[in-house]
Amino acid sequence: MNWARIRWAPWLDTRAKFVAAAPPGAHFLDIGSSTGETLGHIAELRPDFKFYSTDLAGYPEKYPQGCQFHRGNLEKDPLPWPDASLNAITCMHLVEHLSDHKLLFSEVARLLKPGGKIYVETPHPRSLTLSSAKGSQLSTFTLNFHDDLTHVKILTMGGLAKYVETAGLQVLESGISRNWLFAASHLLYMFLPPSRQKYTAKVNWLGWTAYLIAQRPRQAFPN
Repeated sequence: MNWARIRWAPWLDTRAKFVAAAPPGAHFLDIGSSTGETLGHIAELRPDFKFYSTDLAGYPEKYPQGCQFHRGNLEKDPLPWPDASLNAITCMHLVEHLSDHKLLFSEVARLLKPGGKIYVETPHPRSLTLSSAKGSQLSTFTLNFHDDLTHVKILTMGGLAKYVETAGLQVLESGISRNWLFAASHLLYMFLPPSRQKYTAKVNWLGWTAYLIAQRPRQAFPN
Protein backbone atom coordinates (compact mmCIF):
# COMPACT_ATOMS: atom_id res chain seq x y z
CA MET A 1 0.00 0.00 0.00
CA ASN A 2 1.28 3.44 -0.95
CA TRP A 3 1.02 5.56 2.19
CA ALA A 4 0.42 8.68 0.10
CA ARG A 5 -3.11 7.32 -0.33
CA ILE A 6 -3.83 7.54 3.39
CA ARG A 7 -2.58 11.09 3.98
CA TRP A 8 -6.22 12.07 4.53
CA ALA A 9 -6.67 9.38 7.21
CA PRO A 10 -3.32 8.26 8.71
CA TRP A 11 -5.21 6.78 11.67
CA LEU A 12 -5.96 3.81 9.40
CA ASP A 13 -2.42 2.57 10.12
CA THR A 14 -0.85 2.82 13.59
CA ARG A 15 2.62 3.51 12.19
CA ALA A 16 1.36 6.09 9.70
CA LYS A 17 -0.46 7.91 12.52
CA PHE A 18 2.85 8.30 14.40
CA VAL A 19 4.70 9.45 11.28
CA ALA A 20 2.00 11.96 10.32
CA ALA A 21 2.24 13.63 13.73
CA ALA A 22 5.94 14.54 13.33
CA PRO A 23 6.66 18.25 12.71
CA PRO A 24 7.20 19.62 9.18
CA GLY A 25 10.70 18.98 7.86
CA ALA A 26 11.47 16.60 10.73
CA HIS A 27 14.84 14.91 11.03
CA PHE A 28 13.67 11.30 11.07
CA LEU A 29 15.67 8.14 11.84
CA ASP A 30 14.57 4.59 11.02
CA ILE A 31 16.51 2.01 13.04
CA GLY A 32 16.82 -1.43 11.46
CA SER A 33 15.66 -0.41 7.97
CA SER A 34 16.42 -3.79 6.33
CA THR A 35 15.06 -3.74 2.75
CA GLY A 36 13.66 -0.24 3.19
CA GLU A 37 10.03 -1.20 2.52
CA THR A 38 8.65 0.64 5.55
CA LEU A 39 11.10 3.52 5.16
CA GLY A 40 9.78 3.94 1.61
CA HIS A 41 6.21 4.09 2.90
CA ILE A 42 7.22 6.77 5.40
CA ALA A 43 8.71 8.82 2.56
CA GLU A 44 5.46 8.44 0.60
CA LEU A 45 3.52 9.89 3.50
CA ARG A 46 6.06 12.56 4.50
CA PRO A 47 8.37 13.51 1.63
CA ASP A 48 9.30 16.65 3.61
CA PHE A 49 11.42 14.67 6.10
CA LYS A 50 15.21 14.60 6.26
CA PHE A 51 15.88 10.86 6.47
CA TYR A 52 18.47 8.88 8.41
CA SER A 53 18.82 5.11 8.60
CA THR A 54 20.90 2.45 10.33
CA ASP A 55 21.07 -1.31 9.91
CA LEU A 56 23.54 -4.16 10.37
CA ALA A 57 23.20 -5.01 6.68
CA GLY A 58 20.75 -2.74 4.91
CA TYR A 59 20.04 -1.84 1.30
CA PRO A 60 20.75 1.91 1.15
CA GLU A 61 20.30 1.94 -2.62
CA LYS A 62 16.60 1.26 -1.96
CA TYR A 63 16.15 4.00 0.64
CA PRO A 64 14.65 7.46 -0.02
CA GLN A 65 16.82 9.84 -1.98
CA GLY A 66 19.20 11.79 0.27
CA CYS A 67 18.83 9.38 3.20
CA GLN A 68 21.98 9.26 5.37
CA PHE A 69 22.77 5.59 6.00
CA HIS A 70 24.96 4.13 8.75
CA ARG A 71 25.93 0.47 8.80
CA GLY A 72 26.54 -0.81 12.32
CA ASN A 73 25.84 -3.34 15.05
CA LEU A 74 23.19 -1.86 17.33
CA GLU A 75 24.44 -3.87 20.31
CA LYS A 76 28.02 -2.57 19.95
CA ASP A 77 28.33 0.52 17.75
CA PRO A 78 27.24 4.04 18.79
CA LEU A 79 25.35 5.95 16.13
CA PRO A 80 27.17 8.75 14.30
CA TRP A 81 24.71 11.63 14.59
CA PRO A 82 24.94 14.54 17.09
CA ASP A 83 23.15 14.76 20.41
CA ALA A 84 19.56 16.08 20.29
CA SER A 85 19.53 16.14 16.49
CA LEU A 86 16.39 14.12 15.68
CA ASN A 87 12.67 14.85 15.94
CA ALA A 88 11.40 11.29 15.62
CA ILE A 89 12.65 7.70 15.42
CA THR A 90 11.04 4.44 14.35
CA CYS A 91 12.36 1.03 15.38
CA MET A 92 10.21 -1.67 13.82
CA HIS A 93 10.72 -5.38 14.30
CA LEU A 94 14.29 -5.07 15.52
CA VAL A 95 14.27 -5.42 19.31
CA GLU A 96 13.21 -9.08 19.14
CA HIS A 97 16.44 -9.77 17.21
CA LEU A 98 18.71 -8.35 19.94
CA SER A 99 20.08 -9.87 23.13
CA ASP A 100 21.19 -6.56 24.66
CA HIS A 101 19.06 -3.41 24.36
CA LYS A 102 21.00 -1.04 26.60
CA LEU A 103 23.06 0.70 23.91
CA LEU A 104 20.12 0.96 21.51
CA PHE A 105 17.91 2.90 23.89
CA SER A 106 20.69 5.01 25.39
CA GLU A 107 21.53 6.13 21.83
CA VAL A 108 17.86 6.84 21.14
CA ALA A 109 17.67 9.02 24.26
CA ARG A 110 20.85 10.83 23.26
CA LEU A 111 19.75 11.52 19.68
CA LEU A 112 16.21 12.73 20.31
CA LYS A 113 15.56 16.41 20.75
CA PRO A 114 13.64 17.35 23.91
CA GLY A 115 10.07 16.41 23.12
CA GLY A 116 11.21 14.04 20.34
CA LYS A 117 9.51 10.64 20.14
CA ILE A 118 10.30 7.04 19.28
CA TYR A 119 7.89 4.41 17.96
CA VAL A 120 8.91 0.79 18.70
CA GLU A 121 7.09 -2.16 17.13
CA THR A 122 7.62 -5.84 17.94
CA PRO A 123 5.66 -9.14 17.82
CA HIS A 124 2.95 -9.45 20.46
CA PRO A 125 3.35 -12.35 22.92
CA ARG A 126 0.28 -13.97 21.29
CA SER A 127 2.55 -14.74 18.31
CA LEU A 128 4.08 -17.49 20.47
CA THR A 129 0.89 -19.55 20.25
CA LEU A 130 -0.08 -19.11 16.59
CA SER A 131 0.22 -21.92 14.06
CA SER A 132 2.72 -21.47 11.23
CA ALA A 133 1.59 -20.41 7.77
CA LYS A 134 0.64 -23.07 5.23
CA GLY A 135 1.49 -24.02 1.69
CA SER A 136 3.90 -21.85 -0.29
CA GLN A 137 4.08 -19.32 2.58
CA LEU A 138 5.27 -21.85 5.19
CA SER A 139 8.92 -20.76 5.15
CA THR A 140 8.43 -17.17 3.95
CA PHE A 141 5.81 -15.67 6.28
CA THR A 142 6.26 -15.44 10.06
CA LEU A 143 3.11 -16.26 12.02
CA ASN A 144 4.56 -18.10 15.00
CA PHE A 145 7.33 -16.11 16.67
CA HIS A 146 9.77 -19.00 16.24
CA ASP A 147 9.18 -19.24 12.48
CA ASP A 148 11.91 -16.59 12.17
CA LEU A 149 15.15 -18.25 13.25
CA THR A 150 16.79 -14.85 13.82
CA HIS A 151 14.33 -13.97 16.61
CA VAL A 152 16.09 -14.00 19.99
CA LYS A 153 13.36 -13.31 22.54
CA ILE A 154 9.86 -11.93 22.86
CA LEU A 155 9.45 -8.58 24.62
CA THR A 156 6.29 -7.63 26.48
CA MET A 157 5.27 -3.98 26.54
CA GLY A 158 5.99 -3.91 30.26
CA GLY A 159 9.52 -5.17 29.68
CA LEU A 160 10.05 -2.75 26.80
CA ALA A 161 8.80 0.11 28.98
CA LYS A 162 11.47 -0.69 31.55
CA TYR A 163 14.20 -0.47 28.90
CA VAL A 164 13.09 2.94 27.62
CA GLU A 165 12.51 4.37 31.10
CA THR A 166 15.97 3.22 32.22
CA ALA A 167 17.36 5.19 29.26
CA GLY A 168 15.58 8.33 30.49
CA LEU A 169 12.56 8.30 28.18
CA GLN A 170 8.90 8.68 29.16
CA VAL A 171 6.35 6.15 27.92
CA LEU A 172 3.41 7.91 26.28
CA GLU A 173 1.36 5.14 24.74
CA SER A 174 1.30 1.42 23.96
CA GLY A 175 -1.10 -0.98 22.30
CA ILE A 176 -1.77 -3.16 19.28
CA SER A 177 -0.48 -2.02 15.88
CA ARG A 178 -2.84 -2.48 12.96
CA ASN A 179 -3.55 -1.36 9.43
CA TRP A 180 -7.34 -1.32 9.54
CA LEU A 181 -7.72 -1.69 5.76
CA PHE A 182 -5.67 -4.91 5.85
CA ALA A 183 -7.55 -6.07 8.94
CA ALA A 184 -10.91 -5.62 7.22
CA SER A 185 -9.72 -7.53 4.16
CA HIS A 186 -9.26 -10.62 6.37
CA LEU A 187 -12.99 -11.20 6.10
CA LEU A 188 -12.43 -11.88 2.38
CA TYR A 189 -9.01 -13.56 2.44
CA MET A 190 -9.97 -16.08 5.14
CA PHE A 191 -11.91 -18.00 2.46
CA LEU A 192 -9.07 -17.90 -0.12
CA PRO A 193 -5.98 -20.13 -0.55
CA PRO A 194 -2.76 -19.34 1.38
CA SER A 195 -0.92 -16.27 0.11
CA ARG A 196 1.15 -13.40 1.49
CA GLN A 197 -1.88 -11.12 1.20
CA LYS A 198 -4.01 -13.60 3.17
CA TYR A 199 -1.53 -13.76 6.06
CA THR A 200 -0.88 -10.02 6.04
CA ALA A 201 -4.62 -9.54 6.47
CA LYS A 202 -4.70 -12.19 9.21
CA VAL A 203 -1.95 -10.70 11.36
CA ASN A 204 -3.58 -7.27 11.19
CA TRP A 205 -6.93 -8.78 12.16
CA LEU A 206 -5.43 -10.72 15.08
CA GLY A 207 -3.26 -7.90 16.37
CA TRP A 208 0.03 -9.77 15.87
CA THR A 209 2.15 -6.69 16.54
CA ALA A 210 2.48 -4.53 19.65
CA TYR A 211 3.80 -0.97 19.76
CA LEU A 212 5.12 1.53 22.28
CA ILE A 213 5.67 5.29 21.90
CA ALA A 214 8.10 7.09 24.21
CA GLN A 215 9.34 10.67 24.41
CA ARG A 216 12.49 12.40 25.54
CA PRO A 217 11.50 14.78 28.34
CA ARG A 218 11.27 18.40 27.23
CA GLN A 219 13.59 19.54 29.98
CA ALA A 220 17.31 18.87 29.47
CA PHE A 221 18.83 15.78 31.04
CA PRO A 222 20.92 16.55 34.15
CA ASN A 223 24.71 16.34 33.76
